Amino acid sequence: MASSTSYTTKQWILASKPVAAPVLSGPDATFKLETVTLPALKDGQLLAKVRYFSNDTGLRNFIQSTVAPERFYVPTVPLGSPMRSGIIAEVLESKSPKHKAGDLVLDFHLGQWSELVVLEGETSQQLTPLPNGLPLTHYLGAFGASGLAAYTGLVYAGGAKAGDTIVISAAAGATGSMAVQIAVKLLGAKRVIGIAGSDEKCAWVRDQLGAHACINYKSPTFVEDLKAATPDEVDVYFDNVGGHVLDAMLTRVKKHGTIAVCGAVAGYNSGGSMSLKNWFELISCRITIRGFIMLDYMDKAPAILQELIGAAADGRIKLGEGETVVEAKIEEQPEIWMRLFTGGNQGKLLTKLIV
Repeated sequence: MASSTSYTTKQWILASKPVAAPVLSGPDATFKLETVTLPALKDGQLLAKVRYFSNDTGLRNFIQSTVAPERFYVPTVPLGSPMRSGIIAEVLESKSPKHKAGDLVLDFHLGQWSELVVLEGETSQQLTPLPNGLPLTHYLGAFGASGLAAYTGLVYAGGAKAGDTIVISAAAGATGSMAVQIAVKLLGAKRVIGIAGSDEKCAWVRDQLGAHACINYKSPTFVEDLKAATPDEVDVYFDNVGGHVLDAMLTRVKKHGTIAVCGAVAGYNSGGSMSLKNWFELISCRITIRGFIMLDYMDKAPAILQELIGAAADGRIKLGEGETVVEAKIEEQPEIWMRLFTGGNQGKLLTKLIV
């Protein structure tokens, strides 16, 4: 039976599919803020107030991608529909036996850029306290999609193991910063090299996350620096970016090495195609390149999260500076999300929604 109570909420709608970078204002704006009436609750559903939005570069592909919708790994966002993201929300009203008012719940990717949302109780994950008083926001990052992508990409897609030399791009981002620590602290890699977009971020990746080296991809000597940092070449490259960084890495992965592809953020807003002049390295060196989605490994997620949470509790994995939390009103959400594409975050970028 549906609830008879109706609620209105502010909500960002996909108004235009961008060719290159999303447009934040003007007649061609990618998103439009509307006040909408939510549908009445049905049995099994929740009405919830959003507390946090997860900001992820991959959301760019939800609104416009070179991949046909029927081949995309999750449902895309149609024009005129609410923009989606991961969220943490507080249950206000429940018609699900699994949840009650006051519970905090998470949805990895079916939440919406909205002040109030209707969620399916069956797929909403109830949050439980973390050890040592760690913030629950880590369920959207280190103990959520970011941490799971880092672990599954290294271990299952990349086949990384103790004694390997591993390179990780976007090493100061949400997934990359976890991948660095997993490689160093949990897998026992021989050498871990991060790639990031500033000297300050590289210092954090080395000094706080434990990478043996970190290279600034914006440096005019990037290619030379990469070669110097990988004298024995590379067993596994964890790629978050594509573009010229991937092109350079094709020359550093050893024969029969592996590239695990998690993302291609360098091309998300380019509006053009990616050029790889070193592509023949794949053939010459018999390199394996494997794309992956962390959703493929959800059967392994409970054990992985138990390991990651345990490692954070005992101090092997450091999370203290691994979040950038921005307090903002719903009106500011598109601009905050776009900061990901200009390096405006260290670790996970979250929006704490305020009224």
